[in-house]
Amino acid sequence: MIEIKNLCKRFGQKEILRGINLNINEGATTVIFGMSGSGKSTIIKHIVGLLQPDSGEITLDGKKITGLEGEEQLELRKKIGFLFQSGALFDSMNVYENIAFPLREHTDMDEESIKKEVYAALEMVALEPERVSKLYPDELSGGMRKRAGLARTIILKPKIMLYDEPTTGLDPIISDQISQMIIKLQKELKITSILISHDIKEAFKCADYAAMLYEGKIIESSDTESFKNSDNAVIQSFLEGREIAS
Repeated sequence: MIEIKNLCKRFGQKEILRGINLNINEGATTVIFGMSGSGKSTIIKHIVGLLQPDSGEITLDGKKITGLEGEEQLELRKKIGFLFQSGALFDSMNVYENIAFPLREHTDMDEESIKKEVYAALEMVALEPERVSKLYPDELSGGMRKRAGLARTIILKPKIMLYDEPTTGLDPIISDQISQMIIKLQKELKITSILISHDIKEAFKCADYAAMLYEGKIIESSDTESFKNSDNAVIQSFLEGREIAS
């Protein structure tokens, strides 16, 4: 569904991506692993169009999506949901207003229809609509904030979901709940998902495929079982939590 070809990106003198090549399979969840600061988030920011590459390209369903501007870029972003680490909710709006916001911005739906969609999205992420919809972001726990952010992200029914460290800062029980949400959405909505994570245990719960970003390149990409059993020393060091030898 998504093909990344020879993607390169430099910030000042620092070369972050040095020719990324990666295929993302439709209807599956792919996790991208890598050390802190290795450029994992940079990859998904290119997919959604928040960054443009110095060279290389990304195609979606065979159509080049790098370099899009204006209306074309807006149409692309409607197809892609992006869950940020923080959930990225508007603090001045309650949960209902946050989730309704994309529908009011991008559709002509009436308020009754919007309410049905908002409540359905909250139920999809296991939040009780009548109670939670009235709360503000600062009244939510970390896990609830992530799920509310997820509800807002899926309200436009994206074809692709990008998750940037979805379990960061959460305890093991809440992390598992978020992982189960990702699995549920992928199965019920047939979403193609890309997951950026340091949380190896939780990532493997969700993922069908795994890729390793190291020194600006994808050094391996395979199904998760093959990835776990890789004979690549860098991958095994990472999975075992050992320092990667230079």
